[in-house]
Amino acid sequence: MFKLRLYQRYLMRESLAAIALVLVAFLALFSFFDLINELRSVGKGGYQLGHAVIFVALSLPGLVYELIPIAALIGTLYSLSTLARHSEITVLRASGLATRDLLMTLFRVAGLLAAVTLLVGEGLVPFSERMAQELRTRALSNVIAQQGFESGLWVKDGRSFVNIGQASPDARLSKVRIYRFDEANALQSVTDAEQAEFQAPDSWQLKAVVRTVLDGDTARVETSDTELWQSAVTPDLLSVLMVAPERMSLFGLVNYTRHLSENHQKTERYEIAIWKKLIYPLSVLVMVALALPFGYSHNRVGGVSLKIFTGVMFGILFYMLNGLFSNLGVINAWPPLASAISPSVLFLLAAIGMLWWVERR
Repeated sequence: MFKLRLYQRYLMRESLAAIALVLVAFLALFSFFDLINELRSVGKGGYQLGHAVIFVALSLPGLVYELIPIAALIGTLYSLSTLARHSEITVLRASGLATRDLLMTLFRVAGLLAAVTLLVGEGLVPFSERMAQELRTRALSNVIAQQGFESGLWVKDGRSFVNIGQASPDARLSKVRIYRFDEANALQSVTDAEQAEFQAPDSWQLKAVVRTVLDGDTARVETSDTELWQSAVTPDLLSVLMVAPERMSLFGLVNYTRHLSENHQKTERYEIAIWKKLIYPLSVLVMVALALPFGYSHNRVGGVSLKIFTGVMFGILFYMLNGLFSNLGVINAWPPLASAISPSVLFLLAAIGMLWWVERR
């Protein structure tokens, strides 16, 4: 049975404690700023201070998911710098501990954090983020549509284009207009409905329906109180609007990407998000590898503070590059995998270069 050595348990305990401390500090800081930002909405509609506090609390899993790699970098850097300052790293190396063994010990910590990141990102973030957005939307009496166009939300559904004026979180639509086209891309009909309620599994009940049917050079108008509309558009599909792609589940991303692909719409943003969901937890391994070279220096005066500052700068740079490469990938139609993996690869190359440099000294 595999058993950790004493120094491995010690290094892992020190690293995890430092990472947890950094993560808690970051969560407190970012939550405070988020609460300050939400206070601007307090008093609008039915949005009260209690709603703002709950909204910020429900946003915490998303912050944990985003901050674990950065906390791993800064926490590992701090723990290693502290050990180096007390000459403990020097003693371990003098006792025959190779860089590879030390790196493998840190990778055990990183593996645990990667698993936590994946579980939080898949199990908690999509649910909590949707709950937070629904809470805010209901309290502010807002709608989840009306994004990008004053005319509302546009969705392609097979050979139809659907315009939704308002879509509320309780699976109700208002001011629905459906443009239906034939195989020759000629407009067949335009259907207007005042309201629509979802009927599981794949249909909507339209109310106060007015349809204009085009037949050659003539047109006729048909009206009905209610009508059943079969559609691939579902509340789950519309709820995508409430959650950023990076905070959706893999299952939700794959389903929505498939819907866009079947309707011949651009999928780059969501394909990049899929790859980022797969790669992001592994970035923790890159972060601890990047922190390791700092443990080989043992400045006793101001060394730890300088290294912490360096770690913060690296963390900010990694966060910025993640967003930058995602946006550039969408704008320039780069391969989704390349857009998602580039920041981690750049930091991995930097870690390898720094480890090579400290080994040659």
